[in-house]
Amino acid sequence: MYFSSKEKTLKSLYNILTHIASFHIKIIAKFNDKLNLGVKGRAETFNILEENISSKDNTVWFHCASLGEYEQGLPVFEKIKTKYPNHKIVLSFFSPSGYEIRKNTPIADVVVYLPLDTQKNAKLFLNIVHPELVVFVKYEIWPNYLNELKKRNIKAILISALFRKNQNYFKTYGTWIRDSLKAFEHIFVQNEASKELLKSINHYNVSISGDTRFDRVSNQLHIDNRLDFIEHFKEDKLCIVAGSTWPDGEQLFVEFINASSTDAKFIIAPHNIKPKQIQHLKSVIQKKTVLFSEKDTSDVTEAQVFIIDTIGLLSKIYSYADIAYVGGALGSTGLHNTLEPAVFGIPIIIGNNHKNYPEAIDMIELGGLFSISNQKEFNSLLHTLITNSEKRLAAGTANKNYITSNKGAVTQIIDYI
Repeated sequence: MYFSSKEKTLKSLYNILTHIASFHIKIIAKFNDKLNLGVKGRAETFNILEENISSKDNTVWFHCASLGEYEQGLPVFEKIKTKYPNHKIVLSFFSPSGYEIRKNTPIADVVVYLPLDTQKNAKLFLNIVHPELVVFVKYEIWPNYLNELKKRNIKAILISALFRKNQNYFKTYGTWIRDSLKAFEHIFVQNEASKELLKSINHYNVSISGDTRFDRVSNQLHIDNRLDFIEHFKEDKLCIVAGSTWPDGEQLFVEFINASSTDAKFIIAPHNIKPKQIQHLKSVIQKKTVLFSEKDTSDVTEAQVFIIDTIGLLSKIYSYADIAYVGGALGSTGLHNTLEPAVFGIPIIIGNNHKNYPEAIDMIELGGLFSISNQKEFNSLLHTLITNSEKRLAAGTANKNYITSNKGAVTQIIDYI
């Protein structure tokens, strides 16, 4: 591949900036708990790998940016683990929000932070792991790691990928970085637009498989979702679940709950469960409210609002919902997973910043998901969904059918492997 002098300069600049970023992150991390987790974790990566992997081991490497990508890739990981029972599975995360929650996942033999994308780190990582198969999920394109994979002729695939025309790969100066994509023997994309964008840069080893999250959430229907404390709380009342909420969305619920005369039950599962924020949320709700951490010492049946100040329960809690709200799209934090509640056949409310989420756009068009931008719209919509059972059931059915019709990505990917 020929690189212009400008592209060579950009490539060199990327490597220089990565080293500079590594230095500054270590300083900033002293004042940021999340960054500090990543810095400390990355410092241990090579020791962990050397302690758990020998040169004689056969290995498969999965990489995810964070928790969302892990959940997206999990149904594929599970199938591969079954297909290669004698291989050691190495799972890497870039973000603490993925690693810290799933560092003990049974899907992998070794879970680590991915070291920063330097040429030295990429070579050392692959020297130790020496994978036979590599699976990256969705957005993770690290040029030095991918170029090293390509040099070693290691089989690598990218799954559930989404591409947009404003990304660097499709810019005139992007030759050096889009060349990294050629490390992937095959790319499985979510939609036709992504395939066409890759075609425009002469990348043809591409299949439209859809989003593996549809398979992932469909599996939720086949497990035991019962939570006794939620059953006691809900009783026979209508239940609205607000999942992965941020303060802007929580404020909508506080205003609605405080002003409403409905006897419906409300469950709020904040994205941030820091005690100070949880206590503030509870203090501004005027109806009887109980926390998950108080459930063993309180009568949950008497409460109208249940705040979930723990993690790992939301996907099961959605099974009790008659209406769901999914956070993130009111601000700039990014829309959280709308497919998790959709699989249970319920209507969903989100904010208005959802243009980069194809599944949200699809569900809006199908009539199962509703976008709001202010308190007035939220109040009107939620009141309608609470009081109009026909509209509520029709929207829920649209969402359930959407999930069912989009399953199958995992089978396509595994058949290729």
